[in-house]
Amino acid sequence: MDTEKKLNMTMLCDFYELTMGNGYFQAGRKDQITYFDVFFRDVPDKGGFAVCAGLSQLIDYVKNLHFDEEDIAYLRSKNLFSEEFLDYLRNFHFSGDIWAIPEGTPIFPREPVVTVRAKAIEAQLIETFLLLTVNHQSLIATKANRICRAAQGRTVLEFGSRRAQGTDGAISGARAAYIGGCKGTACTISDQLFGVPAGGTMAHSWVQMFDSQYEAFKTYCEIYSTNATLLVDTYNVLKSGVPDAIRAFNEVLKPLGIKKCGIRLDSGDIAYLSREARKMLDDAGWTECQISASNSLDEYIIRDLLQQGAKIDMFGVGERMITASSQPVFGGVYKLAAVEDDDGTIVPKIKVSENVDKITNPHFKKTYRIFDKATGKAEADYITVWDETVDETKPLELFDPRATWKRKTYTNFEARPLQVQVFKGGELVYQQPTLQEIQKYCAEQVDTLWDEVKRFENPHKYYVDLSQKLWDIKQELLRERR
Repeated sequence: MDTEKKLNMTMLCDFYELTMGNGYFQAGRKDQITYFDVFFRDVPDKGGFAVCAGLSQLIDYVKNLHFDEEDIAYLRSKNLFSEEFLDYLRNFHFSGDIWAIPEGTPIFPREPVVTVRAKAIEAQLIETFLLLTVNHQSLIATKANRICRAAQGRTVLEFGSRRAQGTDGAISGARAAYIGGCKGTACTISDQLFGVPAGGTMAHSWVQMFDSQYEAFKTYCEIYSTNATLLVDTYNVLKSGVPDAIRAFNEVLKPLGIKKCGIRLDSGDIAYLSREARKMLDDAGWTECQISASNSLDEYIIRDLLQQGAKIDMFGVGERMITASSQPVFGGVYKLAAVEDDDGTIVPKIKVSENVDKITNPHFKKTYRIFDKATGKAEADYITVWDETVDETKPLELFDPRATWKRKTYTNFEARPLQVQVFKGGELVYQQPTLQEIQKYCAEQVDTLWDEVKRFENPHKYYVDLSQKLWDIKQELLRERR
């Protein structure tokens, strides 16, 4: 295979999707309409919510679905697929419908994030990439949002490229981190591809290259006078790093009338060092000099640093964000929810398991977010059968589907559908927002959640409830499967 040739991402699928596709074809089921849901079961880090991301890459993937002759030749070599099926793949394209929750939206366990209505083979073949992009980017966006909230309004930058899980982990991860709230990235290509603002200053090697730390700082200030951030911990932060930085600022920036500058701490007791550095900078008249910090940070360390009075204006977060190292798997799944009969009747399907968490919610569904009109806060999510509507002029009673005696009635509320249609008949019908618009939307939507839901430890449970009609259908299917 020519390794220089761009990979056809259609082949980024689990092999069973192809064997099942061939099976559906041989069994005369290739045109049967199916409904699949993407959902997840647990919020990473035992948090109160996750942040949806990855839809843009899914859109690009679906638009470009096709099989090259090289792909077909490879499949023929496996001696598993009929020539009729391989010929079908030559003209393969996605012709179905997709609904999805927009990127940046807070999402909760067991609600449909993406819904696919398509012919069986088409719906099956997109499973792996759909899960890959939504799982990965939702994971990183969720972690980034936690970290940015811990920073309490201070700037957070994504610094994790060199520790990411492969190239796409770095590139798409930076995009997802931006959705979650990061202001920029160290990953240059993510700026080039997506417009995530890239930036950076120096490494310790810059300081080591010069005969003295002062010469390194002075030279850097001369070259980048309008954006000089100096790494002050190569030798000794308080005895030489900060003093040499102040000297360079005084000799290079001050005569130019430049007050914008910064220092970065990358090791040691950052809380103590930042407090002492702040005093030194202020005493020298550099009150506008910003202090940034890096070095294996996460939301808990950042929270603790600020509680300890750290004087940090900006955080650079690397490996623990870009790999979501505390829980590096999002856990989204792709499950069949319904099929259509020849006459167009939607027939609900359910997966039953001894593990109650793995029992699926059947049918083609619609999800609403219930907002209290008085506070503007999100109160619960409400999953209905696709043809149900919510009458906002009447009281709405919701109940916990696992503990049906737990009920609450809403009166002064607004019910907003969560999913939007993305593809209709294989054609893109969704106007994609810019990445900057997605980030702004994410911040606005997270703000609609109660603070209790946003706690890092023991967050309040946000309810995702089923309509009475959907609950009844689910119970009937469970009785039939006993």
